[in-house]
Amino acid sequence: MSGRRILVIAHGHPDFSLGGGEIAAHNLFKGYRAHPAVEAAWFLGRVARNAHPPSGAIGTLRAGEFLWEQAAGEHFASLTDTYFRQFEDLLRTLKPTVVHVHHYMHTGIGVLRAVKRIDPSIRLLLTLHEYLAICLNKGQMVKAGSLRLCSESSIEACSQCFPERPREDFWLHKHYMLGHFANVDQFVAPSEFLRQRYVSWGLPAEKIVVIENGQAEAAPLPPRALPADGTRNRFAFFGQVNEFKGIDVLLQALAGMHRKERRRLSVEIHAANLELQEEKFRDRIERLRAPLMEEGVLRWAGAYNSGDLARRMAKIDWVLVPSIWWENSPMVIQEAFVHGRPVICSGIGGMAEKVRDGIDGLHVDVGNPLDWADTLLRAAETPGLWEKLRAGIRPPSTHADCAEAHLALL
Repeated sequence: MSGRRILVIAHGHPDFSLGGGEIAAHNLFKGYRAHPAVEAAWFLGRVARNAHPPSGAIGTLRAGEFLWEQAAGEHFASLTDTYFRQFEDLLRTLKPTVVHVHHYMHTGIGVLRAVKRIDPSIRLLLTLHEYLAICLNKGQMVKAGSLRLCSESSIEACSQCFPERPREDFWLHKHYMLGHFANVDQFVAPSEFLRQRYVSWGLPAEKIVVIENGQAEAAPLPPRALPADGTRNRFAFFGQVNEFKGIDVLLQALAGMHRKERRRLSVEIHAANLELQEEKFRDRIERLRAPLMEEGVLRWAGAYNSGDLARRMAKIDWVLVPSIWWENSPMVIQEAFVHGRPVICSGIGGMAEKVRDGIDGLHVDVGNPLDWADTLLRAAETPGLWEKLRAGIRPPSTHADCAEAHLALL
């Protein structure tokens, strides 16, 4: 295992994009870099700039970290050799023995083939996020339009979501993706749920293993100090706003309570990118949040940097993950556990796998505002529940644990 030279590639850099995948990739890079069996480790993060088309230029951010100007509008694109020229030059210069791709979003699926074209002996790892290869509806595996959960991809099911596309497109897409995936030596899934979805879709079971994303080591935060008559009634959502994250379900739950019930709760939204969503969704959120904010039950704290997270979590009791899609392994769940905060989440997919109902958190019926309302009130008002769930939290894997598990694959 000695002498590994590892290049980690991600669809963004956490200095500029705080998505869970970018953070997970950078955490793993730090774990690789600190490992005694690794000779050298580098991080290549995609960055969007104003060039049209993007130049594909690669520049240094800091020692061992590079930015790659890419903006593949189609995640499945196998772009021209010219598009990857500087990337291939970087591979020739660094001479990695391992390339670990943490996503092909924005770089295009052709990055996998480009690695093997330069040096077939490079060991190629791919960490899978969401269900992008399986589902053409943004990789979410929910029905287009209705957002109902979808359990499998098939020509018939996909045709119902995209009736304007020829049926053979779905067969061609699957085999196109499998052709690119043939370049990968080892797949990594951060959850067993995601692993099973990809095995059912067509990946060989023996080529995909489950490794949880690593977190920074930190002592749990102390419990929020309560006044004499206080309860564990402060809840918060952390992450990004989009139509799949269930923020509208959460706001509906609050709006549907009696005012007397709502006043016993405090809910905070620590989130970015509402302004980037479609107008219809933005208007829906605005209509729901405005009266709740005026009433004082809801506070919209907005975006945050990674350095702000501990300070913000110190002021709340519960972390909420109300997503209406399956998720994979939401980074915020592990972050909440690092900081000693129980999680209330939709009881499906990767969320249900990571949060143990009644042990370190609570499960809620997905997309059900009534169940969310009941669960929030129960969490706030049941004596000893918060303390019991906090005590049940297991320390998440660290950067070092994650790197060690990946190196064992090599």
